[in-house]
Amino acid sequence: MDGKRASLQDVIQQVRSHPDINNAGMILIHNGFVRASDKSGSRHVEGVCVEADRNEIKKVQDWASGQPGIVAVAIEAFDGDLRVGDHLLFIVMAGDIRENVFPVMRETIERIKGSGVKKREIYR
Repeated sequence: MDGKRASLQDVIQQVRSHPDINNAGMILIHNGFVRASDKSGSRHVEGVCVEADRNEIKKVQDWASGQPGIVAVAIEAFDGDLRVGDHLLFIVMAGDIRENVFPVMRETIERIKGSGVKKREIYR
């Protein structure tokens, strides 16, 4: 969003302003942020260094937007040196029914984590 870090409210508003939003029956939100331990829970994390591949994220967004029942998708990925509690990723997805939206959200998260961002944890 023009070089500045968007708020979650900004990303929600982007989806709500989609011209076909009246075809949606729900909005699902993912808000990923830096946690204080690694995935296993055994190491203390001070922060993460993140590189976001905007082109790859756009491909994932386009894929998600084209799935059955999905009306609008907005994604904001944060990069740089982030600390515990900082936002990593916002995904806001509007769609018709949860049976369509939930699986697309899950796959969108997996695709972004798989190819849209590179993350290196910094341990205490």
